Amino acid sequence: MSIKLVIYDFDGTIADTRKSIVVSKQEMMKRLGLTVKSDDECASVIGLPAADGYRLLFPELSEEAINKCVEVARDTFAESKEKYPPTVFDGIREVLEELKRKGIKCSIASSRNNSSLKEFLKSWGMTEYFEYILGADDTKNHKPDPEPVFVTLKDLDMGPEDAIVVGDTAFDISMGQGAGIHTCAVTYGISKRAELETTGAEHIIDHISQLLEII
Repeated sequence: MSIKLVIYDFDGTIADTRKSIVVSKQEMMKRLGLTVKSDDECASVIGLPAADGYRLLFPELSEEAINKCVEVARDTFAESKEKYPPTVFDGIREVLEELKRKGIKCSIASSRNNSSLKEFLKSWGMTEYFEYILGADDTKNHKPDPEPVFVTLKDLDMGPEDAIVVGDTAFDISMGQGAGIHTCAVTYGISKRAELETTGAEHIIDHISQLLEII
């Protein structure tokens, strides 16, 4: 495999944001008088754009109500990330440094908004490692749709055979498969290995350092 581009998911792959996201969703539900979902239920929609996740959690809600969920959740996340600060997963920096040394480009395709991605990366001093950052507000269609990968490949002048997507959910793997690129699932994020084994991912790794053995 001759990889020239690694397309990373963000939440659950680069950054451990589970606690801050789950708490923010549950606090939003309390404020809006909705049934408060469990930790696992809230975590199950991490990786999707916020509105899509709330449609799955609350299929009975109107679009107006869904938009209100998104609006309030922005405020509750701003609060929860202060109480439960997201952190970079072990080994991420070292792998990014090694890929940079080898001349392999890295990008992000996330369901988080672009400005939020850049804010986190800047605060951690990691902006320099990424050639391209694509958020939910940069494309019409989102994970598991392959559009984020197609846009990334086009803008970086890469072919499907040149790239691999690395993510922690079925949404990431489906996105990569739909675009015809290589896929690698990580077990240290949201999804358990048993679930990831059903996705058809080409590779499944338990630590990000194992990515270097693949590419």
